[in-house]
Amino acid sequence: MKIILLISVMISWLALAAFGTSADEVFFDPQLLTDAGKSYGGVQDPEYVSYDHALRDYMVKRIKKKFGVELDPKTYSGFDLLEIESFFECKKSDESFELFIKMFPRQR
Repeated sequence: MKIILLISVMISWLALAAFGTSADEVFFDPQLLTDAGKSYGGVQDPEYVSYDHALRDYMVKRIKKKFGVELDPKTYSGFDLLEIESFFECKKSDESFELFIKMFPRQR
């Protein structure tokens, strides 16, 4: 009986946590969603280049909004920016953002 009660409480908690996200917290860009599931011929593929530019622009805006750190979209790849954001999410309050940014080679 206790196990059933525990399981039902856990399921209720998970359901509430899933629906507890407000619309302001949801980040997505419709332009990026059009590229979902596509495969590319390589980094020179014009469709990939277009996707990467959209991802870079989106991630730079997102990082600026969430952390107040301005990054140049021409300096990092879209995937570098995804990694940078994940490091920012995990950083301790006494660590500087620059500590994580310098781990990524700058592109030109």
